[in-house]
Parts: sequence; structure tokens; C-alpha cells
Amino acid sequence: MSYKYELHCHTGTVSMCGKVEPKRIVELYKQHGYSGIVLTDHYSELTFYNHHLFNPAKDMDFYLSAYRELKEYCKDDEVFTVLLGVELRRYAHTADFLIYGIDEKFLLECGNMMAWSDQRIFDEVHKAGGLVFMAHPFRWYIRDRNEKTIDGTEVFNGKNSPERNKKAHEWAQKTGKLVSSGSDFHKECDVAKGGIETETKINTNADLLSVLKSRNFKLIENY
Repeated sequence: MSYKYELHCHTGTVSMCGKVEPKRIVELYKQHGYSGIVLTDHYSELTFYNHHLFNPAKDMDFYLSAYRELKEYCKDDEVFTVLLGVELRRYAHTADFLIYGIDEKFLLECGNMMAWSDQRIFDEVHKAGGLVFMAHPFRWYIRDRNEKTIDGTEVFNGKNSPERNKKAHEWAQKTGKLVSSGSDFHKECDVAKGGIETETKINTNADLLSVLKSRNFKLIENY
């Protein structure tokens, strides 16, 4: 038996560009045969500009609200897994980082990740036991790709062109980095374009990190 997991998903609750509410996201992914999602709402100026732009830790209840709603909605569901992730963009930079394996405690105590350097992101996430992936590394506006401060890269992004995803695949192969795939879900039409399919049931962050490190999964790549 295999299981499908979405690794790049935004809600209309937290991400300014998101258009779908948490409960509906679960309904959609269940309809498409997925066993879970990693919620990666934007941790960026576009999220906190109307809240605590320079001290997002004070507004973590807002940032975590969609994740908490998803967890509550799925609390009695033994099949569907919801894990917490982040898509981070630093001040005055264009690169986006997908952070996996962190928890609420990390976000509540870390301070302001938008002010961190690439190296500090890598070090702090590793200290917490997580992994750092670069999201859609060949989007037209991204110029700063630092392979030394990431564990892996998103080689398929559901909102990218085939040409840009091909470049990401080639870069990952050249650098030997871990790989991931994600739909980059914002709207209902984005559902189930990406993710991973594995024979290992993912219930916890530890399960997710183990699967990603093992490379023992199939990339979901649907245009």
C-alpha cells in the first residue's frame, strides 16, 4: 500500500495569496487520495505586514491558527496526517525556504526568522532537528541559490513551468541534494499536482524527515 503527501500548501486563513480555508483543503486532498499534508503557510512580509512585521513572534497565534484548525478538524482521523511546516522568505530577499520537521514550540520561541541569514536558518533548523529545502529555485525572480545552506530542493513545483522544474531537477542532481515535490497549493485548481508517494505511513515529523532523507519515495509530478 502506498500513501500520498502534499509538501507545499497554503491556506486562505494565513497566506495573503491563499484562497481556500483549512477544512476544504482536507476535503480536497482526501478526494484525491492523499493521506496528509504539510502546511507551509508563508512566513514573510506579506503575511505579517498588517500584524507584527518586525516581531512576528508576538503574532504566532495568528500564524498558527490555520494549522491548529486543521489539527482540530483531523484530531479523530486515523488516516489523514497534518504536519506543520513553513515557507520562509527573508527581508529584502527573493529566495523561499521550505522548512520541515519543526513544531509550534520552535516558532513560538525562535524570534524573527525573516531577519536571519541563510546560515542561521540552516543552523537553527538543524538544531531543532529539521530540514531546509529551497522552494521553486528557478522562478524568474530568484537569483540567490546557496547550495551550502540547504538540505534539499523542490524539484517539482505545481505552479512552475516544465522548463523551470527541469532546471531544478538538474541542479539537485548536480549538487547531490535531497529532493521534494509540492503542488504549491493556493487555489482549488492547484490540488494534487505535487507531493510524494511512499510505502511508509507518515504520522509524525520524525516519519517525514526519515522518508525525505531515505529518498525512498516517488515524486508526484502532475501538470
